Amino acid sequence: MLKLDNVQAAYGHIKALNGLSLEVAEGEIVCLIGVNGAGKTTTLRTITGGLTATGGSIDFMGRRLIGKRISQIVRMGISCVPEGRKVFATMTVEDNLEIGGFVRRNDKQWIREVMDRIYAIFPILKERRQQLAGTLSGGEQQMLALGRSLMSKPKLMLLDEPSMGLAPVMVERTFEAIETIRKEGTTILLVEQNARMALLIADRGYVLQSGKIVLGGTAAELQADDSVRQAYLGITVKKEPS
Repeated sequence: MLKLDNVQAAYGHIKALNGLSLEVAEGEIVCLIGVNGAGKTTTLRTITGGLTATGGSIDFMGRRLIGKRISQIVRMGISCVPEGRKVFATMTVEDNLEIGGFVRRNDKQWIREVMDRIYAIFPILKERRQQLAGTLSGGEQQMLALGRSLMSKPKLMLLDEPSMGLAPVMVERTFEAIETIRKEGTTILLVEQNARMALLIADRGYVLQSGKIVLGGTAAELQADDSVRQAYLGITVKKEPS
């Protein structure tokens, strides 16, 4: 579904992606893990057109993404839940959701049907639909951010640090929601510092360092890799004496 091949990107003279290559197949959850500054968010920004790649190729369902506007990429079937949720605090829950459906804003029936589906996934949002988004808890705002992203009925959803700042119980609920979204037919590329949780729900994963993929494999393979266990899962690896 999504293929990045030797992608390069920069902020001015500072290189952020250095020949990054990865693939996401339809129906998968693929996670991207790495330390702060590794290039995880930059990867998502480059896919969605927020940052223009300076080299390589990005293809979505056989169509080239580089050079397309953000609105065009959304219409092609890609949505993104940004780091920090970024809900519109002074607008109601329902108004936030309607903004997420801007690509079909003139089709009121379509908007209503998609919104009803989101309320079925996140019943708390239906209860809070006339409440200002800024008054929601952090976990509820994350549900709203996920719901807003679903309003465009994406084929592929990009998630940037969905567990950030959430209490442990809300982290679990958020990851349960992500699994539900995948079961309903949306493919997911997940950027997440909580590598333990990410690898529990992912089919495959990649480790990113300095803007380049240094390791990839199934979730089980990454969970068993000593370097991943020590650097990202907090597991001390004992070395056999030589």
